[in-house]
Amino acid sequence: MKTVKAKTILQNMKYGNQWFGSDYNMNLYRGCCHGCIYCDSRSNCYRIDNFDEVTVKENALTILDRELAYRKKGVVGLGAMSDHYNPFEKDLEITRGALKLIEQNGYGLSLETKSATITRDIDLFKKIQAKHNVILKLTITCTDDQLCKKIEPNVSIASERFKAVKQLSDAGLFVGILFTPWLPFITDTEENVRTLVKQAHEAGAHFIYASTGVTLRENQMEYYFQQLDKLFPGLSDKYRQVYRGRYACNTLNKNLYKIFEQECKRYGMLYKMQDIINAYKKPRGIVQESLF
Repeated sequence: MKTVKAKTILQNMKYGNQWFGSDYNMNLYRGCCHGCIYCDSRSNCYRIDNFDEVTVKENALTILDRELAYRKKGVVGLGAMSDHYNPFEKDLEITRGALKLIEQNGYGLSLETKSATITRDIDLFKKIQAKHNVILKLTITCTDDQLCKKIEPNVSIASERFKAVKQLSDAGLFVGILFTPWLPFITDTEENVRTLVKQAHEAGAHFIYASTGVTLRENQMEYYFQQLDKLFPGLSDKYRQVYRGRYACNTLNKNLYKIFEQECKRYGMLYKMQDIINAYKKPRGIVQESLF
């Protein structure tokens, strides 16, 4: 595997801790080989050459250990730009090494992935949670495994990710689902919304966070349309006609998010960002005494 030089690993969150309460953002890998047709990280603005090729940052754990020693304790976000449970992680264990350092230094964790491999590190998640706050997120965009294989060709299929959510939840961890993006004319259907929320509830998810469309910037838009031409012939023309080069292509079904909200309330699922943050950041170590 190729390596890239790095001077720092931890970055302060640009917009405060609005994204699931993270104080820091961390990327140990660059690029991603999942092949998801809609990935915004492929956009030119992120300046990642050969995005589908995964590289690892040189001396990442040494740098991280040094930075964690003097930074203010907080929640470290992992997985925003590159999935840290890529196929190489099985042998390299860079992500697992980082989790050990996060636990040893008393930081919290906010992690997102599309891989069922996340269950490998349940032991470390529990140790981190004993000292600080932990929130785990699995991205699931549809419940149909066959559709999943088309739009997310190299990741754990949806049913495997739901099983991973169940394992994490059963282990007492705060886990939920990123139902994002909603791909217009592909996954933004009432059936998909209702089924996904239902299966999330059955898997023991604590929350679902959703967005109502897909973002298409320079480079990513061209890639997305190329994939649509292969997988859904004629659909890219429909995008061009309807969205006319817009950055945000939101679902045309105006009632769909209301249906999503109704289903979340029906099953008692958190779905608003601030409510999710408040729920997992409750003070640790406080035990409510029984009245009897």
